Amino acid sequence: MTWATIGILIGIIIGLSVNFTIPVEYIKYTAVVIIGIIDAVFGAVKAEVTGKITKDKYNAIIFTTGLATNIILAIGITLLGEQLGLDLYLAATVVFTFRIFTNVGKIRRSLVKKWIN
Repeated sequence: MTWATIGILIGIIIGLSVNFTIPVEYIKYTAVVIIGIIDAVFGAVKAEVTGKITKDKYNAIIFTTGLATNIILAIGITLLGEQLGLDLYLAATVVFTFRIFTNVGKIRRSLVKKWIN
């Protein structure tokens, strides 16, 4: 988990320091991919923080496959929506955002329980 955190921080620093403009036609794809990545990261953090309680410990393979699945699913839903003339990327955004809030809530509860004990 430490290496994943370091990699994420390095990626954020590089991303903020590079002056790169995303073409307008890819904005929807970029948005859902970023939300999907954030969902996978918070899922990994939840597994690490709540691992002793739920017996669901962080696993790099599960994180990597979850990350890839989220990205592929987000792009697929957005592409399907564009083919149908619908804004399906909004559905993906809502679902991923719901999962992020759920994971953050579980992380918070677990940390509060550890702090109280």
